[in-house]
Amino acid sequence: MIYSIRHLTRFLYSSPVTESFIETRMQPRSEGTQRCREFELTVVPRAKIQHYTDYLGNVIHHFDIATHHTELAVLAESVVELSPPPEVPDSLPPSSWHELDRMTVDGDFWDFLHESHFARSSPLLDDLARTFDLRRKDDPLMLLYQLNHSMYDWFDYVPNTTRVDSPIDHALEKRAGVCQDFAHIMVTLVRQLGIPCRYVSGYVHKRLQDRDRSRDGATHAWVEAWLPDLGWVGFDPTNALVAGQRHIRAAVGRDYADVPPSRGVYKGGATSQLGVSVSVAPVHETVPPLPPEMILGDQTAVQGQAALRYQQQQQQQQQ
Repeated sequence: MIYSIRHLTRFLYSSPVTESFIETRMQPRSEGTQRCREFELTVVPRAKIQHYTDYLGNVIHHFDIATHHTELAVLAESVVELSPPPEVPDSLPPSSWHELDRMTVDGDFWDFLHESHFARSSPLLDDLARTFDLRRKDDPLMLLYQLNHSMYDWFDYVPNTTRVDSPIDHALEKRAGVCQDFAHIMVTLVRQLGIPCRYVSGYVHKRLQDRDRSRDGATHAWVEAWLPDLGWVGFDPTNALVAGQRHIRAAVGRDYADVPPSRGVYKGGATSQLGVSVSVAPVHETVPPLPPEMILGDQTAVQGQAALRYQQQQQQQQQ
């Protein structure tokens, strides 16, 4: 399947700011069964955009706007091809626990076995682990299947229940949250079992027949656990899914602090308001127009250009 992704972020400032520095992690990764075929980042006001790749393979773009401005728009457009992933079995041999310990003892997975900024233990988390009877049993894969479904059944998906910087205790207290909260809770629980686990930021293609709980028009988050013979396997506790051909990875890290889609600072005494619009669709479908409140003058009319270029390239190759 080939997807067209449009991710627009718009900052509004209450008064002119003198400078903005922004970095983004919006370019989908190329690894395994996923390939980013097209990517373009457009900034209004215009700026020189640079990029680098971090130690985890995430592509980070960054730019500086040194002129006075009251609005800032960042438009990321991608075309991503996802091949069918290898089938994940129902279980692994019980000896996988021993194999897992043998392969992680050398420290290569240190970052994904220990606590991080948002993935930290707490008394409430310990209570949840006891409620789920979370301990080493059966085999690692079966345990992860069970935890993925337990998370889905235990927590309600309620937008705006928590904030982007909320500790996991907020979701634990309310038994509700969003995909970021569920990913942080599951990451922490899985690491406590000695299974390497990382946070994934990206996109999911929503279809009516799938009845996903995750929200339209937003990014998505899930987890990946490392297992013997299988490598990194994705689990989506928000939707009780094994991540597959609808999940598009943009960045991976220890938790959200490593992989925010956008992060930056600005000079000035203004307050800021953030708006985000995300669309994911098969490349042959028409990308829906931007919401009126997300359009910055006529300068965001570049939407859809990456997908259009890809379609033109395919047509030329077929001629």
